[in-house]
Amino acid sequence: MTANGLRTFMLLAALTALFMGVGYLIGGAGGAVLALGVAAAMNLFAFWNADKIVLRMHGAREIVPEERDPRLRQYASDTARMAQGAGLPVPRIFVIDNPQPNAFATGRDPNNAAVAATTGLLAQLSREEVMGVMAHELAHVKMRDTLTMTVTATIAGAIGFLAQFALFFGGGRERGGIIAALALAILAPIAASLVQMAISRAREYEADRVGAEICGQPQWLASALEKIERSARRTLNESAERHPATAHMFIINPLNGQGADNLFSTHPATANRIARLRELGGAAPTPPAGPWGHRGPWGGAVDGDDAPRSGFGGPWG
Repeated sequence: MTANGLRTFMLLAALTALFMGVGYLIGGAGGAVLALGVAAAMNLFAFWNADKIVLRMHGAREIVPEERDPRLRQYASDTARMAQGAGLPVPRIFVIDNPQPNAFATGRDPNNAAVAATTGLLAQLSREEVMGVMAHELAHVKMRDTLTMTVTATIAGAIGFLAQFALFFGGGRERGGIIAALALAILAPIAASLVQMAISRAREYEADRVGAEICGQPQWLASALEKIERSARRTLNESAERHPATAHMFIINPLNGQGADNLFSTHPATANRIARLRELGGAAPTPPAGPWGHRGPWGGAVDGDDAPRSGFGGPWG
């Protein structure tokens, strides 16, 4: 097992142990055994349904060969061409009707992978920057990160849910009663968030590096990250706020502090990621405007601080 694989195994084992801890508080030894069985079942379910789970959560729509919008076809074509160049099977390609610029990859392996970009990403970035972002997502597929990230999201979300149950079914006086229940209800989601953070931060740096190799232009992704970071902090991602356990799957943290789960960043500092990419590219200049000028392929005009003007009119109006 590689060092990366061993680290992933240990982190997933830690999440499962947390799940069992909540089960023990609720039902003692029997509850811990039951929680272990549930965790194993959840891992198995996530293994076979990873892409479907997350894509459904965020309302993603697949771009099919019969897609009539030429701009969507271009985005899909660019992504497919980069996948083939990286020696990957062409993933299923999705678009999410969401104003926040963001993207993620999911799926149990490269043969069953999916990538998705939001309409906000396609509206605000140039074609080259979109390619840089999708190269990053293809890097996650190539490194087989997508299964680990989805399974982690599934278990971490369940831990938070069970921890709330612990407040009401607190396991009896011999184990500390309501005080122990309250402590675990607070600490279990925090610990789960820390494990998510450990998984995501190391992998994001590596996906940036491999993504730069896939598209051949590190500065494209660096420029994209600058724009996404500024805009994402001002734009609410409602589906991500409803499902905060999936935050680590996005290229930039999609949460804007709407809930307690947002206290922990699942991503490295964007400035650090940009600096590393600039080093890879030899501090290359910002990519050219591309065929759509200084606006995204959806025609959304971008002002000096990269915020889309109110006149944005994409394929959804």
